[in-house]
Amino acid sequence: MKKEEQKMNQVLETMLAHRSIRKYSQQQVSNEDLDTIIRSVQAAPSWVNGQHVTIISIQDPERRKKMAELAGNQKHLIEAPVFLVFCADFHRIKVACEMEGMEFKAAVNPDLLLVGSVDVGIALGNAITAAESLGLGTVPIGGIRRSPLEFIELLNLPEYVIPVSGLCIGYPSETPDLVPRLPKAAVFHEEKYKENVDEEIQEFNQIHHEATKGRQSGGSTWTQRMANFYKDPFYINDGYKDVGKMLKQQGFRKGD
Repeated sequence: MKKEEQKMNQVLETMLAHRSIRKYSQQQVSNEDLDTIIRSVQAAPSWVNGQHVTIISIQDPERRKKMAELAGNQKHLIEAPVFLVFCADFHRIKVACEMEGMEFKAAVNPDLLLVGSVDVGIALGNAITAAESLGLGTVPIGGIRRSPLEFIELLNLPEYVIPVSGLCIGYPSETPDLVPRLPKAAVFHEEKYKENVDEEIQEFNQIHHEATKGRQSGGSTWTQRMANFYKDPFYINDGYKDVGKMLKQQGFRKGD
């Protein structure tokens, strides 16, 4: 048996077998499984144990349909029986400050946005691993930031709470192939950053091209896909232009 195989366990197998699922069966997710996923999210670490994450479950079909339109017409959001919206939440911190007779002044610090985003990312990872360990499929939906102001209204989010990402959860109706990842040498550096990764990326271009030929937006190289996406300051067709407005509206304003 290979050394890598000896180290493998069920958790690692689940993580390494991850696929983004965009087609779901009509089987419902049980309340017990959803509770397990949420408890797994709550078990995630957070900055100073601030627990700066709120998860909102959307199961009503009409609300999911509306959210699918706002997120860029992503129909898998309609098919998945559960859609979780992950929010960076500093409203509870404001309440904590008020309970202690203090004023919440940290919202002017841009680092707060990094804190909230990192905590959401960790929580989202826990949710994905937990759901997939239960036989469910998932796909994150960053497209909710296409219409952040509308999502804030739909979700009744108070000041200092922002929607960061969604997560579709349900039973897969298909098992797509694994999407290839960049070579380890391109993403793992020792002691200091190695800027010259051209060779690794060029090698990956061919792998990506071959592996995605049959996919809807596949057949391109990785660099072609990334360049086409990031050439616009607001990504594709100004799709994320209201994020700045959202931050100001929710109280995250620059300090003097």
